[in-house]
This record gives sequence, structure tokens and C-alpha cells, in this order.
Amino acid sequence: MTVKPIRVLVIDDSAYNRRTISKILDDIPGVSVVGYAINGEDGLRKLADLHPDLITLDLEMPRMDGFTFLRILMHQRPTPVIVISSRTEDENVFKALELGALDFIGKPSSRSDNQLLRIRDDLIRKVLQCGRADMRKVMRRVVTPNADCVPVRKETAKKTVEASHLVLIGASTGGPPAVQSILMAMKRDYPLMFAVSQHMPSGFTRAFAERLNKFCDLEVIEAQTGDRFVPGRALIAPGGKNLQFRKRGAELIAHITDPEENQRFVPSIDIMFESAARISSVKNLAVVLTGMGNDGARGTTLIKERGGHAIAEHESSCVVFGMPKEAIATGSIDTVCPLPDIAYSILYHCGIQVV
Repeated sequence: MTVKPIRVLVIDDSAYNRRTISKILDDIPGVSVVGYAINGEDGLRKLADLHPDLITLDLEMPRMDGFTFLRILMHQRPTPVIVISSRTEDENVFKALELGALDFIGKPSSRSDNQLLRIRDDLIRKVLQCGRADMRKVMRRVVTPNADCVPVRKETAKKTVEASHLVLIGASTGGPPAVQSILMAMKRDYPLMFAVSQHMPSGFTRAFAERLNKFCDLEVIEAQTGDRFVPGRALIAPGGKNLQFRKRGAELIAHITDPEENQRFVPSIDIMFESAARISSVKNLAVVLTGMGNDGARGTTLIKERGGHAIAEHESSCVVFGMPKEAIATGSIDTVCPLPDIAYSILYHCGIQVV
């Protein structure tokens, strides 16, 4: 049976970006660029005529920006969206993901061949991943719109505990809103420490951590070597690097390392899980969320072999049921549940009663 090509609409106010993105996409077998638009208003008109399977979207545009377009799109005709963002729009990327965009790539900072090649591989992979996503699942997991989110007032006092679980969360495509929904359900005085590896390029994870920190009761920061894991804190692996663990006396310390040669997924979930599993004094709980590929499967096995617990997101809520499926196939997963139940499952396993 012949598979229909993924039909893509390119929305960007820059003629250069439209031509570049269209050329990259037209060279991908199974992908067809069916049109382009110069702003959100033009995009809505083209949407009605062209019925694309996927949209690449600039955020900063005249007449109608990408946010307004996303709100209307997700209300009228939910469609997979990949945001094309410059580094100056770090915060905007995560607003767009909260509104229903599936993923993002960084715009090239110059018109050099190296810069275009850098985004080419990323764009190809993400278009093929997202082009056939089930938007009913996406819309069920969209975080409360940012306009309705109120920053949390954090207490300075921290409850001390004798022993804490280390909750390790790994995610890829569709992950940022999922990670946010889990961390927003956690309180600072729970005896839980958090480490997150979300596949993301360098430069964006700081904005991700800062945004989470605004709306979570937890203290959320982008990890640096030497940062301590303590109850009530979540450390986010920096984009383009790996997060590992070291002991310093009785303390658990973050250790940031460069990617291994030919490492496909960064930050690596497997490397984070395996490093934690080798710290014998830590109670580990691994969580594998939505994403393409098998990152996390190998690490989950070691977590389980060393006495830890493992949770995988159920297919019913995954934007991409790749990583959880591979982790489940190892036989090392203790609990499989949809995203809305994962926070409860974490608390239940750690013996925390919510009143």
C-alpha cells in the first residue's frame, strides 16, 4: 500500500527562510511542500485551501504572530506544528509548546552552508516524527495556557529529610508540556529530588528551566557541574550535554559531560539513568515519557537491576509512542499509565500521601 506524502505548509515572513525550509523539505522522500504563507493571517487562509498534515511556523511575524495563529489553529483544526525559532525567542518557544506545537528547531544564525546543514538534519528528523502525530492526544496533554498560569510564590524554608527518592524523567518529542505537568503537581516539601533529560539543543534548556521555575512549587534550575540534588529541587540537563551523578560525602552532585562520539540523542536519558543506577545509596525512580527512538530503554533495565522502580507513559497519551514502547519491551517497567496519572504514580510509589 502506498503511503501518502506528508503535506507541509511553511509559514515565515522571511522569503529566505521560506525558500530554505521548502528546499530542505522537498528533498525528503515522502514529504511534499504544498504552500507557504507570509504571516499567521495568510496561513489561516492557506490552511483552509491546502489542508496540510504539518506546519512549520515562525513566531515573530507582522499582522498575525505565531501565537495567535496557534490559538486559532488548535481551536479550529488541530494540526502538527514545528516551530522555527531564533535564540532570541527562547521563552516564546515554550509558550508555543504549551499552546500545542509539537517541537521546535533553532533558526540558523547565518546563511552559511554549515548553519543550513545543521538545521537540515534536525528538520528532516522532526518532520518525519511529527507529520503523522495524533493531534487528539496532543490536545489532551496541552498545559493550561500560559495566560492563565500564575507564578508560584516559593517559600524559603526547606523541609529536611533523612532519605529521598531521586526521580529521573526522560522525554523527547512532546516532552516539555508533559514534564511541566508532572513537576507542577509536586510540592517543595515532598522528599523527592528530580533530574530531567529532555532532548533539546544547547541554549534552550535555561529558558525551559526558568519557565518551569516560575510555575512550579519546586526549585527548577538548569544543571551545572557541582549543583547539589536536594529535596524540592529539579535539575534540568543542559541542552547538548549529558547529566550524570557523583557522590561528595553524603551529598549527591550533578556532573555535566560532553556527548559521546556519534551520540544520537542529547541529553542522553540512558546515560542519566545508568549513572544514577550506579549510586548505590540512592533510591531511584525512572520515568520514560513520549518520544521517538529507544533512549531510556537500556538505562531503565539497569535501574531495575539495581533495585529501582520504573514508570512508562501509556500509548494513549503519548505524542510519539517510541521511547516508552521500547522501555516496556525490556520487561523492566513496573507501571504503565497515561500522563495525567504519572504524578500520582510517582507519589504512590514513594509512599507520599496527598491530602
